[in-house]
Amino acid sequence: MLPFKLIIVTGALAAILTGCFNNSDSTMQGMDHSKMGQSMDPKAADKPGQPAGGSTSKNETLNGKEINLTAKTSNLDVMPGKTIPVWTFNNSVPGPEIRVKQGETAKINLKNELPDPVTIHWHGVPVPNAMDGIPGVTQNAVQPGQSFIYEFKADVPGTYWYHSHQDGVNQVDKGLYGSFIVETADDKVNRDYTLILDEWNSAGVGNMDMSSKPMPNMDMSNMDHSKMNMGGSAEQPKQETQSTMDHGNMNMDTTAEGSPKASTMAGHDMNTMYDLFTINGKSGEAIDKLIVKQGEKVRIRLINAGFMSHNMHLHGQEFKVTATDGQPINNPGAITDQLIAIAPGERYDLEFEATTPGQWYLEEHGKEAPVKGMKAMIQYEGSEGSKDQANETAELPMLDITKYGQASQSKFSLDQNFNLEYTMNLNTEAKNGEQVYTINDKAFPDTEAIKVKKGDLVKVRLVNNSKTDDHPMHLHGHFFQVLSKNGKPMEGSPIIKDSLNLKPGEEYVVAFEADNPGDWMFHCHDLHHASAGMMTHLVYSDFKSNFVNDPKAGNKPE
Repeated sequence: MLPFKLIIVTGALAAILTGCFNNSDSTMQGMDHSKMGQSMDPKAADKPGQPAGGSTSKNETLNGKEINLTAKTSNLDVMPGKTIPVWTFNNSVPGPEIRVKQGETAKINLKNELPDPVTIHWHGVPVPNAMDGIPGVTQNAVQPGQSFIYEFKADVPGTYWYHSHQDGVNQVDKGLYGSFIVETADDKVNRDYTLILDEWNSAGVGNMDMSSKPMPNMDMSNMDHSKMNMGGSAEQPKQETQSTMDHGNMNMDTTAEGSPKASTMAGHDMNTMYDLFTINGKSGEAIDKLIVKQGEKVRIRLINAGFMSHNMHLHGQEFKVTATDGQPINNPGAITDQLIAIAPGERYDLEFEATTPGQWYLEEHGKEAPVKGMKAMIQYEGSEGSKDQANETAELPMLDITKYGQASQSKFSLDQNFNLEYTMNLNTEAKNGEQVYTINDKAFPDTEAIKVKKGDLVKVRLVNNSKTDDHPMHLHGHFFQVLSKNGKPMEGSPIIKDSLNLKPGEEYVVAFEADNPGDWMFHCHDLHHASAGMMTHLVYSDFKSNFVNDPKAGNKPE
């Protein structure tokens, strides 16, 4: 049975949309259906932002001293019978995998052929501040028809990714992301696969009931349902003039009495609308097999580019988690039949020796229908006849990363002296009739910046006070060490990360050195939450930026 709150959400939205659709004069200008899977207007080629036909290409691997990325529209064939209009880098979702060697300077030329401004953020890579890709903070958003050059030295090896940080709640949702791998010179693996996890909405699945009456006083002026399924029925045809509701500002919460708020939709709380899960832009049987040969050493890099956490299970192999967010784990132990929880923005590297011939799943576990699509098949050469069985509903133990690996000397400890100690209380609150996501009771841009100077040692206490929301917090430009969880010190390997998920009620203490001067974002990587307030800055008092904000650029840093 659906939760009462979700029933309210779905019913209320159905009512709203019915009212709007029944109004023959309503065109709902500004709705963005980039992932609704709706049929395209035959004249779409003449409309800005609409694909003119054609499908995405297979994503490629790019390396070398100079790389070109072009942001453009296309159509993604997720699986047979499911095609979704998307925004791409180089006409693929994910965009090209960029691979550079440790110590190389990467030069990436971004050209924007989209109808909206765009940027690229190099998620997890400690780039110079001017290369961080934050519109209105480190650069002006790249306008349609214009270009921008990102150039930085890739010093720290590991698994990273890149994505738009301009109106990210919508642009990342539309497919503007790809992987960025910094390789060591002496890498010993024989096969190295990168799998990017994401969620989408498809037409014809979980359609809203269009029969309810509209609720009063609903403000629909600024909604972008980039992933909401609005497929029509025979009685209620699909609308082809709904061009952009802002999904970043969408939520139906309830009042203290349990009735729905009827004024605005300010959060998201719409996870159930993501009815199609993908790996590298494909779902189910359409996902490419991972070919291995007996005796090989295999690495699988998992990247979560979506807005939901995914619990992944590697079948049939004894494996190790060798890195999290690209940073190595000390002496990781062998694992079988445990789930790896990967939150938005996080990355986990899995490695195994290919010693068990056959066909084996790497799949998400859960009871929701969409998890069935998040399955990749590991195919041993010569073992086509021996196929594994999926068991995505089986309940398995979760790997506890706070106790994994072997303890070793680390840079920080709980009892050392720090130059600055800071607490971030994360919460879901109602302010001015809207649901917002707050840091210390304030929503961005009113949040208090963390002010440091170069060389400072900083300890941050993160507390999730939200009753139902996870908050995967991401710090730009720096790595932090996780020192404790819920008051208990880490027991295993030192864990170094740039993205850390906090479930409701959880508390973590992390520490980092202020060693990369600039103006950096610290925000929730459920980008619905970031766009509704859960963002702040890490600002160096001894840093002076040369960036000049252009008020005409349309900069949207969330």
